[in-house]
Amino acid sequence: MKTTTIAILGNGNVGGALARGLARSYSHVQSVGHDQAAQLKAATQAEIIILAVPFPALDAVVKNLGSALDGKVVVDATNALTPDYQLAVGFTTSGAEELQQKLPRARVVKAFNTVFAQHLDTGKVGATTLTALVSSDDAAAKQIVITLAQDLGFEAVDAGPLKNARLLEPVGFLNIQLGYMLGLGTQIGFKLVRG
Repeated sequence: MKTTTIAILGNGNVGGALARGLARSYSHVQSVGHDQAAQLKAATQAEIIILAVPFPALDAVVKNLGSALDGKVVVDATNALTPDYQLAVGFTTSGAEELQQKLPRARVVKAFNTVFAQHLDTGKVGATTLTALVSSDDAAAKQIVITLAQDLGFEAVDAGPLKNARLLEPVGFLNIQLGYMLGLGTQIGFKLVRG
């Protein structure tokens, strides 16, 4: 077991699945819900913080945690959507880039937003390995999250700088559209195929 300390903020479907999957490889995985004191304690103790909260809750989390995230790897697993399921930002920025601006001393990485929750703990749909796309301006932080994704069971792909979250966030939205609005269901996922 790896001893890296991981805090998952949000214990819903996404946070719960990531906690189950990461607990197979990491001995120190903690998942906490809405309680601000618990979030602050978990984030203070962790080396890696995964934000698995609804996108509209990010500002409250940032306000609560503030400098506790300085120097830490912060994984943005959110889908940047409005409450009525539209893209909240795009074209010239992304939710992840805005998060980095709010947390200038954190090492923000965008990952895990393009996958339905029930596949996050294995990185697979059935026997098919899914692709986890990982972007960040911090090369070392990005590699740490690529390793997390591989440990979950994904094929992890370096998706470039954090500005590429402008592309990853719409891919997450497309996944939701295909699954729910267009009726394909949630037993679907994206895989990068190499020739």
